Amino acid sequence: MSEDGQSGARGNGQNGPGRLRAAWRALAGHQPASSPPSQPPTPPSEFSVETLIGALPIPAIALDRQGRVLALNAPASAIAPALRRGEPALIALRVPELVDAIRRAASSGERQQVEIFERVPLDRWFEVSVTPVVPAGGAHADLLLMTFNDLTPLHRVEEMRADFIANASHELRTPLAALLGFIETLQGPAREDTAVREKFLVIMQAQASRMARLIDDLLSLSRIELNAHLRPDTPVELAPIVRQVADGLQMLARDRGVEIKVTVAANSLEVLGDRDELIRAFENLVENALKYGAGGKRVDIVLRHGETLSGELEAQVEVRDYGPGIAPEHLPRLTERFYRVDVVDSRAQGGTGLGLALVKHVLNRHGGRLTIESTPGTGASFTVHLPLAPAIPCKREI
Repeated sequence: MSEDGQSGARGNGQNGPGRLRAAWRALAGHQPASSPPSQPPTPPSEFSVETLIGALPIPAIALDRQGRVLALNAPASAIAPALRRGEPALIALRVPELVDAIRRAASSGERQQVEIFERVPLDRWFEVSVTPVVPAGGAHADLLLMTFNDLTPLHRVEEMRADFIANASHELRTPLAALLGFIETLQGPAREDTAVREKFLVIMQAQASRMARLIDDLLSLSRIELNAHLRPDTPVELAPIVRQVADGLQMLARDRGVEIKVTVAANSLEVLGDRDELIRAFENLVENALKYGAGGKRVDIVLRHGETLSGELEAQVEVRDYGPGIAPEHLPRLTERFYRVDVVDSRAQGGTGLGLALVKHVLNRHGGRLTIESTPGTGASFTVHLPLAPAIPCKREI
């Protein structure tokens, strides 16, 4: 190798660590004492703590030795809105395990890792790493870097698997036992009995259809729960969704002798939502009204503007039937999984006991709620409350 090549190699080896040391001094708020003659001084702003933290895709917070916040990015602000630059992080981060991890990392100089769980506003799990950052040649950490790894999807998958197995095994036991009994009968005493065979086949088809609906509802509920912590951000109009649901259930309405009437507010009712999930939620509400309120011969669907208890505008969709109504003691439990006012009637109507639970979870994900009012003998009213989409220019989904 030529002298120029060797000189170039030596130059690269020296400038690499030099740049890192200069970057660290700027990151820690120190000016470089001197720079190599051939290399211009590094601008401190290029390596500022805030710039580097802000560029990280995961929630990250930089603390000084005393635990005060030097910088944090937008994802970290979303997790802990009380965090403020220049203030102690321990005031905003009130999770005992996390507070202990910060203190251990500051005193020992070693990386600490803990898993934390928060219930408000939603159940979420995080793996938090607290890493002391020691500059080259330094004896103590000038700052602590906290990063948050969201474990919520993994925990939700595990919960979904456990819930699915428990719920499916409980609810599938009855139709499976019935199917096995009919099959054994058809293979034995009723092998040559055509009339019995035809009768049993009809019942077996109904039981198999019930199992298919149950599995479909369980899978839908599990998918919604998996994404419960992710708010939809697509603007959608509620009126076309409700009309589509009403049109799709006209066959069931004619079979039950029920008229569906849809009344839509004059102004736009646009929300941030998942179109498919909202369709499924309204389908469950309208289908329940057609099945259990058919005696009233009418179902009214009203879309209107309303106000929350705090005075903010919201979209409201009321589904009202004029059937037998629901006794007051049942109202608080209607959205529980597999809760039925009348088990025999629900199964006869093809219900799975999951419809209103699915509605509740869809609305929770959308930041909405469901209110139920009913007086025995006068019907029932189910009202969906959803926050309106922000009034900003955006592409609208029709």
